[in-house]
Amino acid sequence: MNKLKIGSVMVGVALAALAVRPAFAHHAFAAEFDMNKPFTVTGVISKVAWQNPHVYVYVDAKDESGKMVTYAMECNSVNTLVHKGWTRDALKKGDQVTVSAYGAKDPRPLSDGSLHANARSIKFADGHSVSAGSSADDGPAKQ
Repeated sequence: MNKLKIGSVMVGVALAALAVRPAFAHHAFAAEFDMNKPFTVTGVISKVAWQNPHVYVYVDAKDESGKMVTYAMECNSVNTLVHKGWTRDALKKGDQVTVSAYGAKDPRPLSDGSLHANARSIKFADGHSVSAGSSADDGPAKQ
C-alpha cells in the first residue's frame, strides 16, 4: 500500500471510531433517570463498588409488597466523592442507611437483578448524611 492509501485508511478508521463514540459516551442524568420519580428507601448496604465512572452502593431493602430487593444506587465519580469528603470506608457492608434517590426511567432490573437508581443522599442510622454527588442535586427530593 502506498502512503496515500494508508493515510486514507487511517482517517477512515478514526472517523468510524468517532461515529461509534456516542454509544460509549458518559450519560446525562436525564437520559437514564427520572426527576419525577424520587423515592426514599431504608435498608442495609450489601456491597460498595468503588469504581469509575460511578461509585455504586447496593442496598438490600423491602419493596412496597414486602419482598426483599437490591437497589443499585449510582453515585457520582470517585473523584467527586473524594472531594466531598468520602473515603473508601465511608460506607461499609452491613451499614443501615436511608437513601434519597431517583428511579431509573427503565424499570427493568439490571443484569444482576438489582433495581437501578441514582442516589442523592445517604443517611446513616446515627443521623448523619453524606451527599452521593447526584448530578440532579438541585431537583426535588421526596422525604
